Amino acid sequence: MDSAHDAVIIGSGFGGIGMAIQLGRAGFQDVAVLEKADGLGGTWRDNTYPGSACDIPSHLYSFSFEPKTDWTRRFPPQEEILDYLWACARKHGVLPKVRFGTEVTEARFDEDAALWRISTSGGDTLTARVLVSACGQLNRPALPSIPGRDTFEGTAFHSARWDHDTDLTGKRVAVIGTGASAIQIVPELAGRAERLTVFQRSAPYVIEKPDRPYKGWEKALLKAVPGLYELNRARIYAGFESRALGFIKYPRLMKLMERRFRANLDEQIADPRLRAALRPDYPMGCKRILLSSDYYPALTRDDVELVTEPIERVTPEGIRTRDGRERPQDVVVYATGFATGDFLAPMKIVGRDGRELNEEWRGGALAHLGIVVSGFPNLFLLYGPYTNLGHNSIIYMLESQFRYVVGCVRALRDAGLDWIDVRPDVQDAFGREMRERMRATVWTSGCESWYMTKDGTVVNNWPGFTFTYRRATRRPDPRHFVVRRTTTG
Repeated sequence: MDSAHDAVIIGSGFGGIGMAIQLGRAGFQDVAVLEKADGLGGTWRDNTYPGSACDIPSHLYSFSFEPKTDWTRRFPPQEEILDYLWACARKHGVLPKVRFGTEVTEARFDEDAALWRISTSGGDTLTARVLVSACGQLNRPALPSIPGRDTFEGTAFHSARWDHDTDLTGKRVAVIGTGASAIQIVPELAGRAERLTVFQRSAPYVIEKPDRPYKGWEKALLKAVPGLYELNRARIYAGFESRALGFIKYPRLMKLMERRFRANLDEQIADPRLRAALRPDYPMGCKRILLSSDYYPALTRDDVELVTEPIERVTPEGIRTRDGRERPQDVVVYATGFATGDFLAPMKIVGRDGRELNEEWRGGALAHLGIVVSGFPNLFLLYGPYTNLGHNSIIYMLESQFRYVVGCVRALRDAGLDWIDVRPDVQDAFGREMRERMRATVWTSGCESWYMTKDGTVVNNWPGFTFTYRRATRRPDPRHFVVRRTTTG
């Protein structure tokens, strides 16, 4: 058993790497980062499907404290984001702290010792004063409960577990789903597969992606001129942040963007039947808005078919829809998203008095500011409930959380505390505020989405501006916590 670490961080994506860097800067060097995979990067390690890229501009989808002036494109591809994360980990001394191939199965708070005892699938146990979950919301692939799914005799895999050993050239390929991953995959497979069939449950809103390579002089200018990079980043941030009004306060404003969508759809899809199938039947913004300039053109190809008839079952040879038609397939790709509402599952997290976090969250996840949970001292969540965005960069939200967590950990050290635990009334008040504010948002305007629990409650998204979240997390308020102070003698 290890001696007690200052902190143990679970996960090595943007949240885990950034948190380790900031804790190190604050003087907490004894930090272990536990990563179940054999490499860091989180979602950008896992999602290696063809065309994988970010829909937030490069200069905003990166740490403010680690600027990168030589991004190759306005919107970064997966490989470049992953390289950036590795570079950050190396530069800031995080790599030696990462334990790869170490999956956490349980974390239990020892109230007497004021320590988290963390068990791994390999049988090891670590102890830490502070436990940080940086697992994110998009880390556990979700497979649909379609009858017969396990009977398919061809090759099948989830988009986040891409089978690179399978050559799709000349194959009959089905893509199930039309979300953020699918609209990147479909254009890459169109023309490569013999026949590509896209199964759509509901049509997404897809608008043009203003992507392009950066010119050499642009990268040189950003590097050479003091303050230009920061100014450009602030400009991009302000442009994206202005869209929040349509998401969180005045959903009617989404009509302006919807007109842009319709114009784009009409311009790219000449076939009226296909155009009708691609027109969503819910308010824009209720589900994630997608960016692509090549998805619609791919669907117009003769060797690509869009199917909107519901799937009845997967057969050994292919996929049968409710109208009785079966389409033979060689490969099935499930671009069906992630289990976004489970957060820390399948780990077992046990707090004070034997409280188990997944049981506490059975009716929907809740954490004050999306970071701290009552009854679970010295536990901090990154990218927790109510912190996802529909309009801006999650990296901005993560950096707000880094500062809050560092403030809490400093308070433990400087005030000589054993532990801090957010008060239940503070957490409950935050939950009521979130539910009240959520009523005005576009996410509750009449659709089902991954932002919701099974009963239709939105628990993933932040119903406000990102700068208001930063203000709320500027520093931990001592009045919000109950504490136990270290006794001596």
